[in-house]
Amino acid sequence: MSRPTLAVTLGDVAGIGPEITAKSLLHHPEVREYARPVVVGDADALRNAVTAVGGDPAAVNPIASPADAADDPGVIDVVQTGPSLGHVPPGELSAEAGDGAARFVIAAVDLAKRGLVDGIVTPPLNKAAMHLGGHAWPGHTELLAHEFGVRDYSLVLSAGELSFFHLTTHVSLRDAISGITRERTLEVLRLMSAFARAQGNPDEPIGVAGLNPHAGENRLFGDEDADVLAPAIALAREEGINAHGPLPADALIPAAVNGKWKLVAVCYHDQGHAPFKAVYGDDGVNITAGLPVVRVSVDHGTAFDIAGRGIAREASLVLALRRAAELAPGWGHVWQASRSDDR
Repeated sequence: MSRPTLAVTLGDVAGIGPEITAKSLLHHPEVREYARPVVVGDADALRNAVTAVGGDPAAVNPIASPADAADDPGVIDVVQTGPSLGHVPPGELSAEAGDGAARFVIAAVDLAKRGLVDGIVTPPLNKAAMHLGGHAWPGHTELLAHEFGVRDYSLVLSAGELSFFHLTTHVSLRDAISGITRERTLEVLRLMSAFARAQGNPDEPIGVAGLNPHAGENRLFGDEDADVLAPAIALAREEGINAHGPLPADALIPAAVNGKWKLVAVCYHDQGHAPFKAVYGDDGVNITAGLPVVRVSVDHGTAFDIAGRGIAREASLVLALRRAAELAPGWGHVWQASRSDDR
């Protein structure tokens, strides 16, 4: 099987994105065994990062198109996107860096739409910087969905065989509660079913975490579980989706970590992110389900406090590259399956 070409966006150049990209592509020759990585970003910022991690900045190879990539373990091929950002200082909130981070993503989506890359891998961006730069998106996931023109999507945290799909993500807890509707819950359950079918497990059980403590405890602790989640799960089951719940999150998530569940729907950001990061750390990645190409991200932020020092760990990005390469060849099936479920 041919290796998929992966667009690696550089992230916020004031953060650790450039240096973990440099380490991943120069210190891990095994990446080239399963992928053809092409950076979409800024050559000068990448040269600074290569120097910071003890490499030769001459390894950075500016190219016009992924088709021009040298595809050499000692070279980082980069499609220059916009003006140089080499002057942006590390560790500081910057509108220029925020604009660049969004621009890199938009350019990667364009390459994917034109069939020049098979997937997108994203080091971290800084949401405040992106907003300062004029891009008012909550995060990568929402920006990608907008650029691809999709409505039904979900942020997925994945480690090994376990995946957490989120009903809501980068909103306040108050807005998350109001955003959890029967329609949204059913949309995500359909995405999860499509994801399972595309991987050859059409009847994979899906556990749905309750919103309230004890999944509402028969309305003692809120009505949302009974009035919103339970009816959506019932509708999903009528469609042949093997969904269960709502189940108390403090029982469901430990059981999933211990192998009882492979697919879990969580209601809001911290319900999924906090336990997932506590257990898996650098061993997890972030996948966006519902896009026409696979997108996998690191599961950490820009780490401004250590940026530019060459000490950031690249393990999560290496894992994201591998996971994207594994998923890319069959992602068309995920996309088609999710479209067939689009009501």
